[in-house]
This record gives sequence, structure tokens and C-alpha cells, in this order.
Amino acid sequence: MITNAARILESLGISYTLQEYEADPEDLSAAAVARKIGLPLEQVFKTLLTTTGPDQYVFAVIPGGAELDFKKLGRAAGARKAEMVGLKDVQPLTGYIRGGVTVFGAKKDFPAFADETIELFDLISVSAGQRGTQILLAPQDYLRAAKAAVAALTKDQAHLCPELEVRTI
Repeated sequence: MITNAARILESLGISYTLQEYEADPEDLSAAAVARKIGLPLEQVFKTLLTTTGPDQYVFAVIPGGAELDFKKLGRAAGARKAEMVGLKDVQPLTGYIRGGVTVFGAKKDFPAFADETIELFDLISVSAGQRGTQILLAPQDYLRAAKAAVAALTKDQAHLCPELEVRTI
């Protein structure tokens, strides 16, 4: 099934593969997705909607097994802090439900920040905009299509990158 996210990638001439799997509404974790599509957890990126202030939203794209560091995201976004958007607000703001959030085709074009580890792989997986479907593509293509800036965003990466560096692709 072609999703809006896939149509956007096609319109940009970006090569990708759609990978369908059986979604379990009781376990929408990245670990479950990684098992079902046969990729290491660190290559399955989850897209989180966060806020940096009133009516200020940004996407954080981080490895499936990592925890978002809100201070790092805030700094990367030029704000003092960031916090998760309440689950009840995700669909009205993005058009997507939990387990199917992607930057592609969201209701509004919120800025996106991807964790620096995205650049370590030849292939990554992100949601295709619906539960049970992932998009597999090259990280460089994802960053270009998502207009995402790259930064250290996760708590478990603090020892690897003491200085926050934001790079726009």
C-alpha cells in the first residue's frame, strides 16, 4: 500500500522500500517493529512530536532504543527546553496516530531534528505514516526529504558528543 509519505518521497525522486508488518496496538514499540522487519533496533528511528513553547512544535527523530534528551533538543531547536506533546494532541497536530507518526505529509511542516547516529547507517527505517508500514531508505535521502537538522539528541549519546553540533542538510 502506497502511503502519503511514500508519495512525497516519489515526488522527490527518492528511492525507498515499503516494509509492511503486523502491527500490534498493544505493543507499538520500536523494538517490536525492529523484530518484525528484521532490522537492528538502532536502525529503526522513531518520530516524536515535541513542543518548545506555545504553538512551537518540532519533530525529534531518534533511534528506537534511545531516550530523547529534551535539553539537547531544546538547544538544537534554539529554545530553552522541549517537552513531549500530549498523546491526545498528536493526531490533531500531525494527522497521524501513535505508531504511525512521520514528518512526511504531516498537517503542518514542523521543523525536524534527527539524532546524529542516523548518519552511521546505509539504511534506516521510519514510519510510513500508518501503523504496520515502515519506509526503508538511505539516511541522506531521509534528511534531505525531511529538511532535518542533525544533532546529538539522545541521553545515551552524551558521552559521544559533549559539544552539541547542529548541521543542516
